[in-house]
Amino acid sequence: MAEQLIDITEPAQDYLRDLLGKQDQGGIGVRIFVERPGTPHAECCMAYCPDGEQEEDDVRFDYEGFHAWIEGKSVRYLEDAVIDYKKDSMGGQLTFRAPKSRVPDISEDASVEEKINYVLYAEINPNLASHGGSVQLLELTEDMVAVLEFGGGCQGCSVVDVTLRDGVEKTLKERIPELTGVRDKTDHTVTDNAYYS
Repeated sequence: MAEQLIDITEPAQDYLRDLLGKQDQGGIGVRIFVERPGTPHAECCMAYCPDGEQEEDDVRFDYEGFHAWIEGKSVRYLEDAVIDYKKDSMGGQLTFRAPKSRVPDISEDASVEEKINYVLYAEINPNLASHGGSVQLLELTEDMVAVLEFGGGCQGCSVVDVTLRDGVEKTLKERIPELTGVRDKTDHTVTDNAYYS
């Protein structure tokens, strides 16, 4: 058996075995993945995964009495992760600690999204923070346009177009040549926190 990527403690394994045993489907497991990996907003998620519903690049790990599919692109963000279960007055709660889930990956084989997130969080957001602002990637379109959303002091700011064109877009396109453009999807009618009104 391959060495486990995620340490699922005995109480958590007992809980998951019990939970999966109550499902009316044989061969059902769990699927574990990270949403917005490599960003401060990363979230570790777990869902039921009936047999045949795993993705092609998912990796299977077998535990006693059940199996877990790890999303292929989440594997590197889930190294050293620990899933635990603690009983409490409400019954109990699964906890998920994944210390690498929020660390940007800029290895040679990093995806364009991962590269964009790295540049946003390592270079651009520290500069915007001086005005109380931030920017995050919402999506990357098929034609390689980064769709961004500004927050804080940048939302509703009267000079956000200059920030986008001369700062954010210029920096991203210099660092990531595959990128063809940048689009702002922020609702700038909300000006409550705008740095320049």
